[in-house]
Amino acid sequence: MNIIEFRSMFPDEEICRQYLEIAIWPDGRRCPHCGDHKSWSISGPSSREGLYECAGCGKQFTVTTKTPLHSTKLPLRTWLMAMYFMINSSKGVSSVFLAKWIGVRQKTAWKVGHAIRALMQAHGDTIGPLNGAVELDEKYLGGKPRFEHGVIHPRGKGTSKSCIHVAVSRHGEAKAQVVPGDSYSDLALRVAAVVSSDAHVMTDQLMTYKAIGKDYAVHESVNHGVKEFSRNGVHVNTAESFNAILERAKQGVFHFLSKRHLARYVGEVAFRWNNREPVKTIVKNGVSKIVMQAKPILEQLQNLLRNAVGCQLRRTIYYGIATPQPSFGG
Repeated sequence: MNIIEFRSMFPDEEICRQYLEIAIWPDGRRCPHCGDHKSWSISGPSSREGLYECAGCGKQFTVTTKTPLHSTKLPLRTWLMAMYFMINSSKGVSSVFLAKWIGVRQKTAWKVGHAIRALMQAHGDTIGPLNGAVELDEKYLGGKPRFEHGVIHPRGKGTSKSCIHVAVSRHGEAKAQVVPGDSYSDLALRVAAVVSSDAHVMTDQLMTYKAIGKDYAVHESVNHGVKEFSRNGVHVNTAESFNAILERAKQGVFHFLSKRHLARYVGEVAFRWNNREPVKTIVKNGVSKIVMQAKPILEQLQNLLRNAVGCQLRRTIYYGIATPQPSFGG
């Protein structure tokens, strides 16, 4: 769907609100405060469209309550346009260009972008343990060290870059997360949470994986140290492809990814990876390869908004962003 078709689908705020209600409440209207399904619309000269009152707790709410769009002053059409651009981008959209495309200031676009990334990250949290052939790899992501005369900066694990662990199901979904490091204590519980115990695990020669692999049905590895990158179908090339997209997003779009917000950027890349579908299979040099393409934009929007309730991102008193802690009594 091109941008002209997308704009024509959402000509005014009422249509946008109705679409969000269908996407966020696919099983019917539900109170974000207590979860009750019984509520009624509040109407009157001083009430706004889309305002409801819960029959269970008596609190009022709208479709954006307790979502990243909570208390937004922007038109809902602007939010949907921002989602369109971020979903359709191959490596991400900088806040500078997003601001130009949706007609807001850069600071506003920065917050909107992170709110959408929070939704993308929430989508990844709903994916169950990976099964089948699962590749494990780690990626160190960060800025290039500044040049200092006479100072040699260590590479890879010796740097202060953030470590990202990636688990990718062959021809399937991916789960990526920022972790403290690549030691057994850092990765064992993480791998156990995202990979099914009967999976066929494939890794490189990292010693940590040798210990972790004992807990799985099959564990095979390739030795990159001797230029072995594939052996009888055993490789981690799919995971490294995911890592390459992370690197290109940093190098080509954002240039710098702060550790405070890195998890959301990783969630953005994982969302686009997980919202693809196979279209054809090609054979090259006797090796079959499945070609993937992005799912339709409306299907991706539904996946993005399905877990919006409870996923919040607010401005801090210093004009940054933070995830609010749940309050007692609602």
